Amino acid sequence: MKRINLLSQDTANKIAAGEVVERASSVVKELVENSIDANGKNIIIEIEDSGTSLIRISDDGDGIHPEDMEKAFMPHGTSKISDIEEIFAINTFGFRGEALASIAAISKVRIVSKTEEFQYGKEMYLEGGEIKSIKDIGANIGTTIEIRNLFYNVPARQKFLKSPQRENSIINDLVLRLALGNHGVTFKLYSNGKEVFASLGTQNSKDTIRAVYGKEVYNNIIPFENHSDIISVYGFIGNREISRGSRNRQSIFVNKRLIKSSLITAAVENAFKSFITVNKFPFFLVYIDIFPDYIDPNVHPTKAEIKFFDEKAVFKLVFDGVHKALRESLRNSFDIEEDIYTDRNPKEEVEQISAVEFPIDFEPINKNTFAINNELKDKVTEKVIYKEASETSSYEEEVPQSRSIEIYEKPNGNTEYDKEIKVQQEVKEVKIPKFPSLRLIGQFNSTYILGEYGDELYLVDQHAAHEKILFEKYREAIMKLQVVSQILLTPLVIELGFEDYGYYVENKDVFTSCGFSIEDFGGNSVSIREVPMLLGKPDVKGLFYDIIENLKVLGTGRTVDVKYDKIASLACKAAVKANNRLSDKEMETLIEELRYINEPFTCPHGRPTIIKIGLQELEKRFKRIQ
Repeated sequence: MKRINLLSQDTANKIAAGEVVERASSVVKELVENSIDANGKNIIIEIEDSGTSLIRISDDGDGIHPEDMEKAFMPHGTSKISDIEEIFAINTFGFRGEALASIAAISKVRIVSKTEEFQYGKEMYLEGGEIKSIKDIGANIGTTIEIRNLFYNVPARQKFLKSPQRENSIINDLVLRLALGNHGVTFKLYSNGKEVFASLGTQNSKDTIRAVYGKEVYNNIIPFENHSDIISVYGFIGNREISRGSRNRQSIFVNKRLIKSSLITAAVENAFKSFITVNKFPFFLVYIDIFPDYIDPNVHPTKAEIKFFDEKAVFKLVFDGVHKALRESLRNSFDIEEDIYTDRNPKEEVEQISAVEFPIDFEPINKNTFAINNELKDKVTEKVIYKEASETSSYEEEVPQSRSIEIYEKPNGNTEYDKEIKVQQEVKEVKIPKFPSLRLIGQFNSTYILGEYGDELYLVDQHAAHEKILFEKYREAIMKLQVVSQILLTPLVIELGFEDYGYYVENKDVFTSCGFSIEDFGGNSVSIREVPMLLGKPDVKGLFYDIIENLKVLGTGRTVDVKYDKIASLACKAAVKANNRLSDKEMETLIEELRYINEPFTCPHGRPTIIKIGLQELEKRFKRIQ
């Protein structure tokens, strides 16, 4: 074994710089975040030659105290914290005290800064981390820092940089995202002397979104929000018009810090699953405000990752907020008006069902039976059951459905008159239709059902519609823990890896809720005896592993979310296919069931189930109007 050497300070600084400064964009990020921490409201970023020749950041913030200028470039020199306890309540972007020292170690730095209480500023020049000069200078309040010849003394790092165009693109994208996360700050970005981007500091985040992404995105975003005692989640999600084949237009901010989080990305994308087309990634901006005590930003030197104290709560809050906003947006796009589309007012219907007053009068006929008062007969439901204490026989009389009444004799009471009556109200859930009742026109190409309402034509994809009806049926069964299980003729034994077995043990209740009956079979093996009877014969092993994989991505979450994908695929296989000729009664039944499900406008895979064409649009096509 070789002898142990102590690295020089210069070597240690260059190694540390490799963790913080990967490329020019890393320098821009650290310096801009320092400007925001210093309460800068106007920040100018100038770069030349994709940042390798020059990076200049200017702000109008608080500035650096003249006596602290040298400390700022020492390793672990920071104004953000003073002891380890404060790291658990971080409200600033920076706190490690590594950025400036790391940047100075691999470049030539000139910094000018002035605070409000001094009439002059201070200028300092460094090369490779060594101070070459420091002097007083006239300056405006704030800080200007220039980074020249990045990686000049670490040429090996330059070989890992991408093309100048790609490096420029990375810097541009970073500044745009920082502007989205700090819309109250004015940003200006110049590249080789040309203005690339400018945002106006505004309290309306949508103004910044328009400046960054343009009019198309601005017109196709949907706001959302959700709150708990310690977390607030809000932001914007895009509709299918601005979904893309990559995740380039997704941004997450936690306490305004730009981060990467597979947890939050999974929450948003799973909320989108039944609203956008497969192989498309949604546009979203997620802002999370959370008490600093419940997060740990000290995960990586770049501070691009965060640990949450309760990941499950964060996932659920984001998922629910996005899903609710998407559902309401779809309903609004079909101009849903409950008073128009509902035949009866739900409130009045409940009041009518509850209108029976007590006591109920009965007219005695003989020892064993009683007749119900005629006035009551129209309002009472299902069955009246007469039971006698001394006899095992019982009699049933069919009556109109609205509630059930059971009549019991007291053990020692009069068999003809002294009766104890128990009335159970059964007020059924009143569902609201999501689109109007259509007049059936017919079927086109044995695939599309045509209907009309008012001056609007509706086209329904029969396969997509039936698919969504089946999907929601089984989804609801899972939510209500009413999944029917089937016993396997021969138990299936599966040997799991250590990681998969750990997820299974941790989430046994999830599998039970899904309809599985599983027993340990020794070691990492399990024996599956009962499986959920979803839609036909499931692939037991495949379904089991699908749930394991979803648990890895989503966490325990809700059972419905864990099984989401599998239900969608099974529903698709069992649904009515295209090119199937349907009778008028079948089409009417399909449309009527579709009206009352929770989300009738898209199939589980994101394709539309209904298309609405107005009379005005048709008349334009026929050139009746201009």
